[in-house]
Amino acid sequence: MSYDRYVAICNPLRYSSIMTNRFCVTSIIISWLMGNVISFTVTITSSKLNFCGSNIIDHFFCDLVPLLELSCSDTFSVHFEIFFLGVPSVMVPTSIIVLSYTYIVISVIRIPSSTGRQKAFSTCSSHLIVVSIFYWTLFNVYIFPKREQTWVSSKILSILYTVFTPFINPIIYSLRNKDIKKAVQQTLHKQISRNKY
Repeated sequence: MSYDRYVAICNPLRYSSIMTNRFCVTSIIISWLMGNVISFTVTITSSKLNFCGSNIIDHFFCDLVPLLELSCSDTFSVHFEIFFLGVPSVMVPTSIIVLSYTYIVISVIRIPSSTGRQKAFSTCSSHLIVVSIFYWTLFNVYIFPKREQTWVSSKILSILYTVFTPFINPIIYSLRNKDIKKAVQQTLHKQISRNKY
């Protein structure tokens, strides 16, 4: 999405030749394959661990780190595997996003009219908000967890990236649509009118 925004703002005349259907499908397939290969690898490694104590995970869902806490085996190799596979799978997309938005900001600053700058920034702001929330929580939970971080704070951060981000994503993007904005305003106006009487 950030690369799409980058091409649309920085190379608008070449947009249709760069963002072809083939490029989009290839990007989706690569992302899907990488995610599945990493998940499959970690699942296979975790399935070889011994679990001899409680089978109750102190979390909202079966997350990998709380699952490893229940293991009686040495989990160093799994933790190392998570770090080894997880860091590139988070850092590569993050680098692409940061680089894309750096070029976008540089291009937008060069736009002479303030209306043009505002329109370009508003196009990117919703995506940037959602991505920032998602990656901030991922980094805090998996990449750079703090020693003093409690299970409660870890659970709350997990809710942010598993529930809150997907929940606000369609809301943010649909509110950018003029027809949906108009429908929401009309509904709110009717509701306020009813409450007055």
